[in-house]
Amino acid sequence: MKLVTWTKEDLANFEKEIATIYATGAIRAPVHLRAGREEQLIKIFQEHAIGPDDFVFGYWDSHELALLKGVPRDEVRQAIVDGKSISLCFPAYNFFCSGIVGSLMGTATGVAWALKHQHKKGRAFIFCGDMSAETGIFHEAVKYALYYDLPVVFVVCDNGLSVMTDTRAVWGAPEPWFRGTSYEKKIIYFKYTNMYPHSGLGRLIKF
Repeated sequence: MKLVTWTKEDLANFEKEIATIYATGAIRAPVHLRAGREEQLIKIFQEHAIGPDDFVFGYWDSHELALLKGVPRDEVRQAIVDGKSISLCFPAYNFFCSGIVGSLMGTATGVAWALKHQHKKGRAFIFCGDMSAETGIFHEAVKYALYYDLPVVFVVCDNGLSVMTDTRAVWGAPEPWFRGTSYEKKIIYFKYTNMYPHSGLGRLIKF
């Protein structure tokens, strides 16, 4: 499988297309759109040469990740239209998502363990938000991955919010718990401002 090269504009336009479809009511399930982190995601995929042998895990906001992993545009689009936006899974491309907070931290770490001990090519990359990175399962997974030297990278995309709640106000701390610790060896961290609401288009029900 050859990965497709996506530009910042390509990713942004894809989300705009999904937003337009969502606005018509054709997608009868939650959709979490993102804008403002395209360059950071492209940089991560390029600098780490994420390819077919690698596993990518994400959560409810992973349209861009699926495209960057090489899942064909039309397949991603159709899955979203079919109501699978928050749980995109494409096994043929080693790409898996879940709408449950923290649910894939252990899975990604377990996949990394298997890759290492079965002497297989590939690494695991798991993308999450700043509040997800404050959960206990995130801490446990990173700790295990660090001390067993597993081929897994945790990518924290920090937009400063948990749905509509200020992450830093919740924890009373200006920085994530892992800043300045040895755990940062396993973590890629960046900040961004999401140009969309947490879910949907900012009208009616919020998930």
